[in-house]
Amino acid sequence: MRSNLKILILGGTSDACDIAAALVARGVDVTSSLAGATRRPRLPLGHVRSGGFGGAEGLARYLLENNVTCLIDATHPFATQISANAVLAAIAAHVALVRLERPPWQNLADHRWIEVPDIPTAVEALPEHARVFLAIGRKEFHAFTQRRDLSGVIRMIEPPDPVLPHDFDAWTVLLSRPQTEVGAEIELMRQHGVTHLVTKNAGGPARHKIDAAAQLGVKIVMVARPVKAAVPVPHHVCNSVAQVLGLLLPREFLD
Repeated sequence: MRSNLKILILGGTSDACDIAAALVARGVDVTSSLAGATRRPRLPLGHVRSGGFGGAEGLARYLLENNVTCLIDATHPFATQISANAVLAAIAAHVALVRLERPPWQNLADHRWIEVPDIPTAVEALPEHARVFLAIGRKEFHAFTQRRDLSGVIRMIEPPDPVLPHDFDAWTVLLSRPQTEVGAEIELMRQHGVTHLVTKNAGGPARHKIDAAAQLGVKIVMVARPVKAAVPVPHHVCNSVAQVLGLLLPREFLD
């Protein structure tokens, strides 16, 4: 059965891909917009475009020119600018906006982490000579490498740009996606002698590195997620993929 919906999904997250797959399977016309920051992204089902729109005005123009009926913001919780643009564009184009905001991870009762507001504060929070596991992506790790007493492993999907200096061997760059099992994360931290984990509070079910750190007694420095622009009524904020689909699809499609 075909749907009258025409949807633009912002984001290349796993949640965005899951939403696209479910909608395409039900005959919805879906285009996913990827930022283009990853050279070999996981491509969602449906149509795919890459690159920016030219701010909120450009996004609004795209929505109008392509007769989009619903805009879904399924970007990373730390992607504040595109979410702000989505709000403004949806209002300007009179298009429904659905934002997916997965709940943040909660502090562990038996292994409380240190919560910090930003990356510079995370750098300051680390004690001298810490062995650090950086799981913050490839754009913001340089602030940590400026502290010559720190060492450890930096995990990212693609090589950094600019790369680490050739003579700077205190850090190991691991080109990999997050492990899908707690045991694998435990082994990684043991292998590198990790004493501290630094990560962003992205939320969602993939918290294996946090659980691994808790089991090992590795201290956690958690960068709090920023506050995104408010989504005005009658637009919607959902906390799960299922909620997003429940808003968009007839109930019989979800049974």
